[in-house]
Amino acid sequence: MNVWIAIGVTVLGCYAVKLAGLLVPAGALERPAVRRLSALLPVALLAALTAQQTFSTGSALVLDARAAGLAAAGVALLLRAPFLVVVAAAVVVTAGVRALGG
Repeated sequence: MNVWIAIGVTVLGCYAVKLAGLLVPAGALERPAVRRLSALLPVALLAALTAQQTFSTGSALVLDARAAGLAAAGVALLLRAPFLVVVAAAVVVTAGVRALGG
């Protein structure tokens, strides 16, 4: 029964957030500061999620094969490789480092 309570609370929370967004006046969304924030916030959140997933295991910081894969993806992006090549480079480097015992 606890799972259904959590699901119900989550549904209500999501609906409340969506409703709050719809109730914001259009004039408030047209401010330059709000526009800048809405453009930069998703990038910052994705960068934080990537860093957290790459450099942590549980509650400990680690430096393992995932960091090498992220570095390989960064190099591929700097070389302006297509998205699939970036992902493939990260996968191959991560698997290679893990296979070598890193």
